[in-house]
Amino acid sequence: MTKVAIIYHSGYGHTAKVADHILKGAQAVHGADVTLYKADDLTSPDKGPWSELAEADAIIFGAPTYMGSASAVFKQFMEAASKVWMAQGWRDKIAAGFTNSGSLAGDKLNTLQELAIFAGQQGMIWVNYGAFPGYNTSQSDYESAWNRAGHMIGLGTQSLTDLPADQTPDRADLETAEDFGRRVAEATKRWVRGKVDQALETA
Repeated sequence: MTKVAIIYHSGYGHTAKVADHILKGAQAVHGADVTLYKADDLTSPDKGPWSELAEADAIIFGAPTYMGSASAVFKQFMEAASKVWMAQGWRDKIAAGFTNSGSLAGDKLNTLQELAIFAGQQGMIWVNYGAFPGYNTSQSDYESAWNRAGHMIGLGTQSLTDLPADQTPDRADLETAEDFGRRVAEATKRWVRGKVDQALETA
């Protein structure tokens, strides 16, 4: 069994919706056990499901981009995780990241870089998205394009600011989220299998 945790903060429900679809994509991978966790429950180093995260093979981090940066609640979680860092508790786990904002670009890259640096601080192995940009030619169809903003370091989605979470992000972005979830779960499965094979070789 490959255990994947998704830790996210969502201010208005849009990032939560993306997290749900990442979960759906990851669960489609045979043998993947995927669980959602709210960053709101992990803002203190001594409270919350930290022990469950210690058992995960991969952790996917997700935060909305507010004013060009990860949300304050998610940053509280990152700072609370300094206790994990002290013990190197997440070292060599797989990591990945996603963010959502109201604009197509919206300085989401900065948030994704923050998540990647956080994972690096924890000694984790970062998995990028790597999907080919779906909207970069005159023949591209915006409505159906996956990864339309061309984010490679992680997943970036858009939710229109005047619509509730049951209407946005759109179908293409949610399908992109599912594809991202599958990619991370598959990479984690390979990583876990490799660790088992290595252990057998050295036994």
